[in-house]
Amino acid sequence: MIRIAMIGCGAIGAGVLELLQDDPDLHFDWVVLPTGEHPGACDAAARLAPRARIVHSIAQEHGVELLVECAGHAAIEQHVLPALERGIPCLVASVGALSVPGMAQRLEQAAQKGGTQVQLLSGAIGGIDALAAARVGGLDSVVYSGRKPPGAWKGTPAEMVCDLDALTQACLIFDGNAEEAAQLYPKNANVAATLSLAGIGLQRTRVQLFADPAVTENVHHVEARGAFGSLELTLRGKPLAANPKTSALTVFSVVRALANRGRALAI
Repeated sequence: MIRIAMIGCGAIGAGVLELLQDDPDLHFDWVVLPTGEHPGACDAAARLAPRARIVHSIAQEHGVELLVECAGHAAIEQHVLPALERGIPCLVASVGALSVPGMAQRLEQAAQKGGTQVQLLSGAIGGIDALAAARVGGLDSVVYSGRKPPGAWKGTPAEMVCDLDALTQACLIFDGNAEEAAQLYPKNANVAATLSLAGIGLQRTRVQLFADPAVTENVHHVEARGAFGSLELTLRGKPLAANPKTSALTVFSVVRALANRGRALAI
């Protein structure tokens, strides 16, 4: 049994807790609710993890064997870095936070200092294992395009590019590299950042984002070429019911990573 601390109990965190609430091998002893977390998060945590202590930090907690981040970019600075320095292994869902210059290096250094490891989760995208393996032989190019329904882009700079409510055909709202995409669309940066970290980096990974009234799902398309040959992947991810900006696969990727920690056979 692993004693786990979960950071966040929003749409992703609550989804993870719900799927694992009857798992005998994975025990959530703490739910960390960062300052500013949605008021309903406390109720969700109490309902889905009734044995867990609800805290605002694990700085004074002892016995944490694994920290799982499902709270957004700010949680990396506030909780993950200090935990790594204490020697606590961490799973990170908000990979887009590593688009901030120097953050990946800070995570690595904190893990080295604590003699532990931080694992970046694949989240809403697939093929990360193949892309990371292809990088060993040398990658020439990685191109990612993301399509979401217009409503999923509300509250982002896309509103300055087109009238999201009046679209009748797909609108290209961004075309640049992954680093620029993460700066303009931080809440949609996780997939591009994950692909970049597994592949050829933020500045060399090309990103195209579309607001498309013809789709009802989050559509991810990846093309990669290199010494290994070529890879093409299209993934149509259903959005999380509790948050249309988040893919349900993100929740499942966290559950898979946790299950691999608690199982004798992992894949």
